[in-house]
Amino acid sequence: MHEHLSLCVASKRLPGKRSVRAIKLAAIAACLVAMLISSAGAQERSPDLREQPYAGPLMPELATATKKPVVMPGTLVIPTTSQLNAADHGRKAHTNVRYIVPATASPLVAPPYSGDEYETPQSLACIYGVVTAVAGCNPNVTTNTPAGGSQTIAIVDAFDDPEAAADLAYFSAQFGLPFSPSTFQVVYASGFAPEVDPTGGWELEEALDIEYAHAMAPNAKLYLVEANSNSDNDLITAVIVAADLVQCGKTTTCPTGSTGKGEISMSWGSAEYSGQTVSDAAFNATNVVYVASAGDAPGVSWPCASPNVVCAGGTSTARSLATGNLEQEIAWSDAGGGVSAYEAVPTYQSTYAPISTMVGTKRGTPDISSDANPNTGVWVYDTFPMDYGYSWYTWLPVGGTSVSAPTITGIINAAGHFAVSSAAELSTIYANRANAADYFDVTYGYCGYYSGSVSTTGWDLCTGVGTPRGLAGK
Repeated sequence: MHEHLSLCVASKRLPGKRSVRAIKLAAIAACLVAMLISSAGAQERSPDLREQPYAGPLMPELATATKKPVVMPGTLVIPTTSQLNAADHGRKAHTNVRYIVPATASPLVAPPYSGDEYETPQSLACIYGVVTAVAGCNPNVTTNTPAGGSQTIAIVDAFDDPEAAADLAYFSAQFGLPFSPSTFQVVYASGFAPEVDPTGGWELEEALDIEYAHAMAPNAKLYLVEANSNSDNDLITAVIVAADLVQCGKTTTCPTGSTGKGEISMSWGSAEYSGQTVSDAAFNATNVVYVASAGDAPGVSWPCASPNVVCAGGTSTARSLATGNLEQEIAWSDAGGGVSAYEAVPTYQSTYAPISTMVGTKRGTPDISSDANPNTGVWVYDTFPMDYGYSWYTWLPVGGTSVSAPTITGIINAAGHFAVSSAAELSTIYANRANAADYFDVTYGYCGYYSGSVSTTGWDLCTGVGTPRGLAGK
């Protein structure tokens, strides 16, 4: 049932992987009932939908009241998985995703919607020069669809998204992106399927990541590598498996002479900690470029801070209220960035005096940026229930630097240069940073603690070298 749903399902039982489809079917039944009852009853749901399969005519008692408050349309939601937890520091990673509860979308029509200026694959590809640009790159007008990409992209996330393949197929069909089931595969890093994340936060992350990496490079082979949990150990294990998939299409150590090339996208992260440098060696596979999100809060995030990783920061795509056309790309105030406390400054930054003066002896982040502000976010299709099944919205405007990482990953893949390492890719990015045909230098906006960092000419702590323009210089 491919339509926009907003469902409220109450239960004390957390949904296991096997019950997800049952939850959906029951929720759909409740939604149909709600459409037939009064507007007051339309906000009520049965507390027993997960325990009792629907087996009869639509009945008013299915709309028994639940007391959990409804999130107002237009509200910004930061999932539990994206909220920092001190107990996880140095042990577990979090997502960098947030979404807007849809306010004006029709439940019967998929986006884009006239009057809503959230980004689509076509509008982002227009802004970043992945396709031939048109004036304004308006998401309701721009139809030029990306058709590039080759070799391999691997997305690394935690927990299982049982609807990943179906959601990606429907997303691709809605936006006219090339898609074949044979070019997408879910891989379990531990050898068996992980549990689902019952909050839905990691499933939303996975839907976002595969959809926007695929959107920028739809002809690349795409893997979703699911870690057994969001612990650093499990995620690093998944990264190593992903590297083997890029190099030789296998989940075991690749034979000598493997020629596969590509990128790994990691939209998760954590605050820096003293032991992080030990794990930097996990991002060193030959012919693999690693990309990670800069975070959605002031300061530096790891693994984005690793010198072996392209750190993707966030911007806002400011659009005209009258026309919806792009007016300017500016810094996103919530995007992560800063100078690492532990990572030494790499050669690709120390070589350039203006940058080395700003960062001193430590690594600076981010390196490059793209749209991440949820208020100027991207349309994502995700059919996994959010918040323990309480709410369910299939089409969501999504933001966070979790958008930046897969977007940048797809653009690097579409460029087709396939650097031998992240350091080599970063050397190319920094060497071409001043070429207006290759990068847009974001010079407006503030970020960081107390908004103390400013977007300025050249590299800065808010947006790095700026945002992509075209496929050259990458």
